[in-house]
Amino acid sequence: MANPKVSGLAGYSKLDLKRLPAHVAIIMDGNGRWAKGRGLPRVMGHRAGIQSVRAVVEAARELSIRVLTLYAFSVENWKRNPQEVKTLMRLLNEYLRRELPTLMANEIRLNVLGDVSGLPPGVQEELERVLAKTRANDKMVLNLALNYGARAEILQAAGRVAAEVKAGRLKESELTEAAFSRFLYTDGQPDPDLLIRTSGEHRISNFLLWQISYAELYLTPRLWPDFGKADFLAALLEYQGRERRFGA
Repeated sequence: MANPKVSGLAGYSKLDLKRLPAHVAIIMDGNGRWAKGRGLPRVMGHRAGIQSVRAVVEAARELSIRVLTLYAFSVENWKRNPQEVKTLMRLLNEYLRRELPTLMANEIRLNVLGDVSGLPPGVQEELERVLAKTRANDKMVLNLALNYGARAEILQAAGRVAAEVKAGRLKESELTEAAFSRFLYTDGQPDPDLLIRTSGEHRISNFLLWQISYAELYLTPRLWPDFGKADFLAALLEYQGRERRFGA
């Protein structure tokens, strides 16, 4: 962003601001295909994708969406070419460094979903610095899912529940869905109302399996580096045109 302070609600006149999702989650997909289609190395697709991250974070903040979750790096992504993984970690470090002033100016708190201990030490240090700096920000939460897998998250939560029951701090009769949710990475946050996936794929890809039980799905063929504010607006407009039944 040229100016780290967001600019207001211009361009969102079609939205009903009283019926916005509290939590939007996005599977950012298509960086590699975007680069390949232009005869560029994959790293250029990842770098271009950062611009889309900025655009969507800005739009979410302008609309006062409470939580935005971005699927940045999965546990499966370690299987990629080692050089690509190294590049992704470097780009993550760059993003954290460069975007901290924007996060602070817009009172956005950074949060991480995933096993941070599995990330390179330099990335862990930068994450800790930004997490600490933004901890008191309370206008929006930006979740970055890093070294994240939903099955691993649920298994970890189940293990913590078992330990609590064994220690006598939790009774089996007290284990409700709400109680179990407190052991997930998203403890204290509303479940996603809207899940967006770019690039035309029709998969959940091991992302927030517990939390998206009743989320509305929005699938777009747009590759992530081409996804901007107008695309985010289109997703929100379609969301507002749906009737949510929550299983009823």
